[in-house]
Amino acid sequence: MGKSNGPDPPNYKKYGVPFYSVDWVPYKAIKVDGKWEGAKQEDPDQTQSDDVAPTTDTKNADGNYVVLAGGGGEGRSGIPNAIVLVQFDPTSNSLSDQPVDKHGSGSDLPYRMAVNPGGDGLVCSFPKSCRWFEWEGEKGTEIHKLSVKPSERVLTQLEGVEQQLALTFNNDGSAFAAGGEDGKLRVFKWPSMDIILDEAQAHTTVKDLDFSPDGKLLVSLGSGGPCRVWDITSSAVVASLQKENDEIFCACRFSQNGDANHVLYIAAVTDRGGSIVKWNTTTWNRIVSKPIVRDTISAFDVSPDGKFLACGTTQGDVWIVNSTSLRIQQVVRKAHLGFVTALRFSHDSRALASASLDSSARVTMIEEKKKTGGLSLWVILLVILLAIAAYFLQNPHSFKSLYTQL
Repeated sequence: MGKSNGPDPPNYKKYGVPFYSVDWVPYKAIKVDGKWEGAKQEDPDQTQSDDVAPTTDTKNADGNYVVLAGGGGEGRSGIPNAIVLVQFDPTSNSLSDQPVDKHGSGSDLPYRMAVNPGGDGLVCSFPKSCRWFEWEGEKGTEIHKLSVKPSERVLTQLEGVEQQLALTFNNDGSAFAAGGEDGKLRVFKWPSMDIILDEAQAHTTVKDLDFSPDGKLLVSLGSGGPCRVWDITSSAVVASLQKENDEIFCACRFSQNGDANHVLYIAAVTDRGGSIVKWNTTTWNRIVSKPIVRDTISAFDVSPDGKFLACGTTQGDVWIVNSTSLRIQQVVRKAHLGFVTALRFSHDSRALASASLDSSARVTMIEEKKKTGGLSLWVILLVILLAIAAYFLQNPHSFKSLYTQL
């Protein structure tokens, strides 16, 4: 890597494909031959209903897969276009040296990607269509190998369309949204693909999308103009969020506070660098706007538990921010040699996967800030001063003697 001449860390690997998207595989929700792939294998006599997803130990390395997509496009550069599946071991903090699976897509570049949280598969956008891919498990004596394969199912509603720049599922996987280079916004029921919202001119170009945690709202961000919030039931715009001064909105994510209220974060770029704007989702007023980095933010995500924000920059840095205070929690300088194209927190919010145009993937474990066990220096000094004052109040002759000596 660029920051040293030594060997690359085990949580950083290059896979020969410039990446544009990254996500974690919902391993515990995947079925193979009618069985839950994420089920524990510790007790062979213990049976579990196939209709209920098992509770999986997130520390089990066998269940931590990261899926990436990208490539060199239609040119004759020799750089492949592919969907790449790799494995992460949190115990050793390492990514697999080689892909677990690599599905080539010929001359078509897989650009943006949305993984269905129910474990059915993923949607990937190509230059003129979106395609559905399914997970495929291969059972062995000791390991279960996971792969991704093209589905026979065709997403007819997204065939022959402009390049889709933003794809997302809601939290339970029952709705799917796609935003195109032509500014068209579509929301479908999943898996039926019945249309819920169809707006031909949502923006000049749709750059980013995200559902609220309860799935009732969808935020859409375009190139120029306001950021819009849509009511999924009525298909109406409920808020139009305006930028200020020299701001350029570049990414948007809903989150949920501890009090179950929603909050919206928008990453923005200004002449001074990258900042984060926090919005109240009742009044749609700005709560706070704070500069975070001096560089341009090129990727953004919010952890599922709502505690952390992540920013990737054009210089290849990764910044992890406390969502409450908007203070820097953790920084990985030169996490990638190229600019960061995508970020995604793991389902348990303990790790952050990042991808770059330099063909690299990285997983960063989230460091919890340690609470200081003792009193701060200022509190200690205050206690000492109060003790001295109390002593002289009780012994005024000592104060007079000290004053005389001075």
